[in-house]
Amino acid sequence: MTTESSTPGTVPTIYLTRRETFAAAHRLWSAELSAAENHALYGKCAREFGHGHNYVLEVTLRGGIDPKTGVLVNVTTVRDAIRELILDHVDHRHLNHDSPLCAGINPTVENLTVCFWRALQPRFGALLHEVCLHETEKNWARYRGE
Repeated sequence: MTTESSTPGTVPTIYLTRRETFAAAHRLWSAELSAAENHALYGKCAREFGHGHNYVLEVTLRGGIDPKTGVLVNVTTVRDAIRELILDHVDHRHLNHDSPLCAGINPTVENLTVCFWRALQPRFGALLHEVCLHETEKNWARYRGE
């Protein structure tokens, strides 16, 4: 049996993921809804002063392994980009009030995942495969730029 990695002249496709963590507060609130509707939809997440999470962010790149270096991208390049483009703007901040990156969005896990994709995409282009944001151990969102 021949595999892609053993076929002469082919470059294996690899998925490289970097995981980072950050702590942030937010309040879920839609200006399109009444106060009663916001409280009914978001529950305790709509409290006036917000609440916090210890988020886990996973950024996955996809592409061919460079035959010269044996890597897709140096992981320190991925680490540094995540820190510069995302973590410096969200870690230990209130996302509704203290994060220019999140300005103008309702910071749901869904919206944050798309926001983070948009921050990273210019840096990584077609290599960016997926952004996954874990808000809790039970709730997370994935986005692949669709």
